[in-house]
Amino acid sequence: MKIAFIVSIFLLTPFIVITIFRKYQLGKNVGTVIMAYVIGILLSFVFSFTGFLSQPEVESLTKIQDLLMYISVPLAIPLMLFSSDFRLWTKSLPKTFIALFTGLAAVCIAVVVSFIIFKNPEIPELDKVASVITGIYVGGTMNFFAVGSALKINESLLTQSLTYEMLIIFPFLLFITAGGYKLFRWLLPFKDETSVEKNNNNNEELSLGDIEIYEGMLTKKVFPKTMLGFLLSISFLIIGAGLSFLITGKLNELTVILTITTLAIIASFNHKIRNLPRTFELGMFFILIFSVIVASKFNINEFKSSAVSVFLFVLSITLLFMIFHVILCRIFKISGDLFLVAIIALICSAPFVPPIVSAMGNRKVLISGITVGLAGYALGTYLGIGIFYLLKLF
Repeated sequence: MKIAFIVSIFLLTPFIVITIFRKYQLGKNVGTVIMAYVIGILLSFVFSFTGFLSQPEVESLTKIQDLLMYISVPLAIPLMLFSSDFRLWTKSLPKTFIALFTGLAAVCIAVVVSFIIFKNPEIPELDKVASVITGIYVGGTMNFFAVGSALKINESLLTQSLTYEMLIIFPFLLFITAGGYKLFRWLLPFKDETSVEKNNNNNEELSLGDIEIYEGMLTKKVFPKTMLGFLLSISFLIIGAGLSFLITGKLNELTVILTITTLAIIASFNHKIRNLPRTFELGMFFILIFSVIVASKFNINEFKSSAVSVFLFVLSITLLFMIFHVILCRIFKISGDLFLVAIIALICSAPFVPPIVSAMGNRKVLISGITVGLAGYALGTYLGIGIFYLLKLF
């Protein structure tokens, strides 16, 4: 009975979080993933300090948690990629691509340098921490969870890494929106060279289309079409599982994740699939389930000895990433505003771009930011897993 109650909390959390997100400005400011994550952390404290569950119940719950986690991310990835218009890559000017690729290069350099500095046998799974941070810094939380799922990183360490990333990035976002963007305009005083200003109507569609919009999901007009996307996502999961058995002889999460990501990107070029309504939001629903579950598995006692080292490792990656990206953008004469939308799109994903653009008062870089964000969605999982195998060489 206790287990059924806890599982119901996992499944109901997305509804609670989405309701708060829709109705309250504070919820919009905090974000859906962070709210789900906080609920999961609170549950983990209940499990750790109250003795709410017996040991056999803990073991049974763990199996259910693992099953839900294994299913939720592979279902979410295609749904979130279907609505991405990757044709925007061809509509942006060269400066946007330079901002993107210098950002990707800066992430990789920062991760490798930080790994060499902090490499220590006493720090558990540091290569996996590096990989999930690479994933989140190339497209946001979707790639973070995808890489973590593919590499089977310890759940407590995964939650710990996400906690530190949030603690580091949140002040940076506050700094930028409070006027800190002026510092980067001073560091990178170059002219914006984007073509967005030529089509303000399309610009508005782009800004609205990449934000979580949950209204109307259950209407007769929208719900059946969204379910088509859900069925397609299930079919990709089945294909990925089938290929996994053919290639490895077992159900390999890495093979499944890479397969469904590739199939989803290909499918997104079909305009009928791309225009299925609210698939991104349905994908977020599954990400929220994963978020609350992975946070609920956090064990505060498990990594006490390495906690400071992991925090400093994540901080090192973040600072070096920003420094290297600024240097590269300075070399290639990328404007401060374009640098900011690119790095925000990579670190936080495309939905965070419009608020930053609004704070800077420069709509010319909107499409560039969203383009970089879409690229991050597509490339983050591949790059995160690639970094893991690269670090194995060290």
